[in-house]
Amino acid sequence: MPIPIILDVDTGSDDAVALMAAVLSPEIDLLAVCTVAGNQPIERTTDNTLRVLDAMGASVPVYAGCATPLIKHLADNRIPSSVPPVAIIDGQEVAMHSATLNLPPPTSRPQDEPAACFYLRHLRTAEKPVTIVALGPLTNLAVALAIAPELVNNIARIVVMGGGFAVTNRTPSAEFNFWADPEAAQRVLHCGAELLVVPLDATHQAYLTAEDCKTLRNLGTFAATFTAELVEHRIQVQRALEPLAHTDSAAVHDAVALLAAQDEEVLSDVRSCHCDIGLGGYAEGATIISRSPRYDTGAGWNNVRFAFGGNRTHFSMLLMKIFSEQSE
Repeated sequence: MPIPIILDVDTGSDDAVALMAAVLSPEIDLLAVCTVAGNQPIERTTDNTLRVLDAMGASVPVYAGCATPLIKHLADNRIPSSVPPVAIIDGQEVAMHSATLNLPPPTSRPQDEPAACFYLRHLRTAEKPVTIVALGPLTNLAVALAIAPELVNNIARIVVMGGGFAVTNRTPSAEFNFWADPEAAQRVLHCGAELLVVPLDATHQAYLTAEDCKTLRNLGTFAATFTAELVEHRIQVQRALEPLAHTDSAAVHDAVALLAAQDEEVLSDVRSCHCDIGLGGYAEGATIISRSPRYDTGAGWNNVRFAFGGNRTHFSMLLMKIFSEQSE
């Protein structure tokens, strides 16, 4: 039976790949999509989400969510004074996530109900537990859990793309999603639900290459071709800002997390451990892993399963399989 999934996204390029895979995968029953501010403001992430779903011909309800973090924007010293680096390619500034995806404007509209309210309503009344795959900052889910912690009883598990143990990308100590709303991440990681964290350590190993893009284009489907376009752009920016071990490659973080929800073989070295989030200063948004036995206080101490590695071969194979089966 397909896994009932709610996606929570801040749609930029890698979220778009994950969205298309969620729509097409026979192993996933995509119930709804919630949007949150992250890669772009909430208006843009919602618009991009609708563009992708409309292009796919997918009738999936979209719920616009939180426009700001829980508390981070209330304190001046929590706002960075510098902007994230941009790549200079052919004399032009190029960001990893364009403000608007290269797709027609959407004709569909988001639901009137805010994302956090949708979580409250749906999880209170769902006939069976639902898997939540969160690919952006965790604000929407944190708000819902703050109001009704008992919602965890109807969550099968939460798969989170976020964090980094040995790899970071927003600051020397933090990955972007956890950095963007660390209080939300801390709340969700300690909510009591089963949690699988897919960090940069995993996604930087389960990358796609320029050769993969050629294969995707040869499939000829919309999802495969658009994914190739997005990944080729990511390869350019990745090469300029933070090249991976394989030069002509890029991490497609959110797609790895989405596919991990249906097949954990896209990951490697998944361990049960205790995870906290840094809440200020140099540790803002840092992923703090306690693995030493001396800190094991007994049952309930380990709150997440954390992927310390990724399986590039299985990830690319599974993505190709899903996209090759798209009907025209």
